[in-house]
Amino acid sequence: MCGRFGLITSPETAAAAFDLTGIEPFPPRYNIAPSQPILMVVNASELTGGGEGRRALLVRWGLIPAWVKDGRDFPLLFNARSESAAEKPAFRGAMRHFRALVPASGFFEWRKAGGRGTAQPYWIRPRHGGLIAFAGLMSPWQGADGTELDTGTILTTQASGVVAKLHDRSPVVIMPEDFERWLDCRTLEPRHVADLMKPAPDDFFEAFPVSKAVSNARNLGAELIEPIGPALLPDEPETGPGDQMDLF
Repeated sequence: MCGRFGLITSPETAAAAFDLTGIEPFPPRYNIAPSQPILMVVNASELTGGGEGRRALLVRWGLIPAWVKDGRDFPLLFNARSESAAEKPAFRGAMRHFRALVPASGFFEWRKAGGRGTAQPYWIRPRHGGLIAFAGLMSPWQGADGTELDTGTILTTQASGVVAKLHDRSPVVIMPEDFERWLDCRTLEPRHVADLMKPAPDDFFEAFPVSKAVSNARNLGAELIEPIGPALLPDEPETGPGDQMDLF
């Protein structure tokens, strides 16, 4: 799963990494939680009004399908399983028409170590540093009262490498050379990009234990990603299904 992540960079760096024609200023964000605004990159041609190139939008993290009448009665769909998203009614339309990239610096996962309240959070980031792109889906939504809202979700796949020691699911990572394919909803159907929704290479991520303060979404400082111990090693025992923390 992906229930918390961070975007810790400058707008200029994000614009260069994702080949954006323009981007609004934003501060570093160390503890992004579901229901909050997240940055999503889409092809401008997929949006109402069209245009050229790629655009960055602020989207509510928690997808609401277009057919939902009252968003207050709908669950917060902040993750979607990539293996079944193209067939699920909640995600089928977005998979076909609104695939997106979610810029990120890393994400958090929790490892349960004993009794209640003892789960240890880890900050998971790419070994090479820099930004990564999670595979996302966007869904423009309009309520019966005329409320308009762009909503989105992050696709997950089977975890690999050190992430598999913490949880059995991980965000789908789209590599830069595949950005254009993933975002091309005009000519490429979900079946044409199914090969991109795969686990990251085993050596792609590294994971460090960090402060338990990250478990509270109100905590937002840079200290949340400071390591408090050694990196998780690939040969450590995997966390069993019964030891995984459910945040939401």
